[in-house]
Amino acid sequence: MRRALALLAVVAAFAATQNATAATPKTPSPTRGVVIVNTDLGLEDASAAGTGIVLTKDGRILTNNHVIAGATTIKVTVPATHKTYTADVMGYDVTDDIALLKLEGASGLATATVGNSAKVKVGQVARAVGNANGAGKLVITKGKVVALNRTISVRQEDGTFSELANLVATTAKLVPGDSGGPLIDAAGKVIGVDAAGSASSSSAVGYAIAINKAVSITKQIAASKASSLVHIGATAFMGIQAQDGPTGVLVGGVIPGSPAEAAGLQGGDVITSIDGTAIANSAGLRAVLFGHHPGDSITIAYTDNAGAPRTTTLTLTDGPPV
Repeated sequence: MRRALALLAVVAAFAATQNATAATPKTPSPTRGVVIVNTDLGLEDASAAGTGIVLTKDGRILTNNHVIAGATTIKVTVPATHKTYTADVMGYDVTDDIALLKLEGASGLATATVGNSAKVKVGQVARAVGNANGAGKLVITKGKVVALNRTISVRQEDGTFSELANLVATTAKLVPGDSGGPLIDAAGKVIGVDAAGSASSSSAVGYAIAINKAVSITKQIAASKASSLVHIGATAFMGIQAQDGPTGVLVGGVIPGSPAEAAGLQGGDVITSIDGTAIANSAGLRAVLFGHHPGDSITIAYTDNAGAPRTTTLTLTDGPPV
């Protein structure tokens, strides 16, 4: 199964501002520094597609976290040269929907021109560039900035809801596959990272994460400064299908060859704590694992199928980003 990943579905929105700006001469090509992101979702037997923004000549790529979530491999193609690179995840921020990738063996790449979202005004020209519908080519749509500092509620792929803040709202059309691409001004400078389209068919408004915020997060990732929101490097992986149970996390299934299988966990077991921290649900499990990395050892307390309390220790391995 293949899906043109990206635009998160918008459920609600609020806040704004005002005014207009002008273009500057000698604008760079709107597709300069824009790349196509394709992922394999090996654990789901699926694939996905989105867009990315080249920040450095040696291949640091800014995109949305939801573009690379669940990816077992990530490939990035530079449309101008038709060259494809394998990408590694430097880090990501799930809450703010930002990820930073690094292309293997890249050099001399054309970079995007980053603008200043603090100077963006309502009414100014805006263009969105992206891998529309995952078709493998860049499409440019035109519109205007209609609001600033928006906060929206979005529906994730798993059906849960979260909020994105500090967004630029635009009438430039956004469709699945555009996520992670740039929203640019009349001077060709990036003012936002395309992230969400409206769930309403009657609304043409899309939303981009303000570039100042996005760049600030990428700098934190590049500096390897982990936090409660920012994960650095590869993602720790147990290898279970986690479900919410009445008293903890129900193991719905165990992935063959995973650390969980090696540790003796089985479907029907209920995980109640990790390293002494109580685990009430799958969200709690994700929160605990977020602070870990491949190679870390953890001690799991669980109740087995027969209702007997047990403990086991496993070493986390490298898994897909969340």
